[in-house]
Amino acid sequence: MRKFGAPIATIALGVLAACAMAALSAVPVAGQTAVTLVGAGDIASCSQNNDAATARLLGRIPGTVFTLGDNVYPYGTTQKFRDCYNPTWGRYKGRTRPAVGNHDYDRTTQAEPYFAYFGARAGTGRRGYYSYDRGGWHVVVLNSNCDRIGGCGETSAQGRWLEQDLDRNASRCTLAYFHHPLYASGNGTATPQVRPFWNMLQRRGADVILAGHAHRYERYATMTPGGIRSENGIRQFVVGTGGEPGGTEIERENAPNMQVVRPNAFGVLRLSLRPDSYSWRFVSAAGRTFTDSGTDRCH
Repeated sequence: MRKFGAPIATIALGVLAACAMAALSAVPVAGQTAVTLVGAGDIASCSQNNDAATARLLGRIPGTVFTLGDNVYPYGTTQKFRDCYNPTWGRYKGRTRPAVGNHDYDRTTQAEPYFAYFGARAGTGRRGYYSYDRGGWHVVVLNSNCDRIGGCGETSAQGRWLEQDLDRNASRCTLAYFHHPLYASGNGTATPQVRPFWNMLQRRGADVILAGHAHRYERYATMTPGGIRSENGIRQFVVGTGGEPGGTEIERENAPNMQVVRPNAFGVLRLSLRPDSYSWRFVSAAGRTFTDSGTDRCH
């Protein structure tokens, strides 16, 4: 009698071997577990409810919460932090590492209510710049309110601190965030004053920069501080989507290598960080459908 295919025993052994290989491939490699950063900038106001909608996303996404400045509107007083930020994003203050924005300085001398509210989670010395590590990543938080902090140049106190911090960094992957973007499509939101940050981060092989200030979502291709597309450049995300509405104008001449732009997007950016790579997903607030996602390797 003609036989079709391999004997049953041989087939069974093959199936068992395939299952064993699949099981082995499913075992997580040591040190490859992802850590999560999630957040946005331009967040809370007592005159709108978008911040409550984006805060609900934080309740469903574990991990470290970042803010990209302008935590409260229209100015950073104690009352605004208490009445506007605290009932929404403030519920997650215990896992938040914030950055300070220009509105956080408004009607204050040196953003005292911001530093009092976040305490040690905003760094030490009320400088607005500090660093921390998550998984295999080094994370740097900077103060881009240059006129309030003695400048953003490489020889400023902040610039010297950044150089020393990066020199001590042994991580393969580096992420930085601060309020003002170097490039942005919104009218008047691109901020050349932060170019020294980019120069220093580029020289040390940083991978990702997050910024707010423009009330929209923007994703850029990896590029140099001069705006030249490069595989060895930095990928910038503008995530001014925490709640405060903004204009819809788009000025592409100030936004080289911009790959995605979405005005009036309310939501958070979720970053999954692995020791040699990262992935991103923009998660929209309830009732909205926009999303953006992707993955890339560290330098």
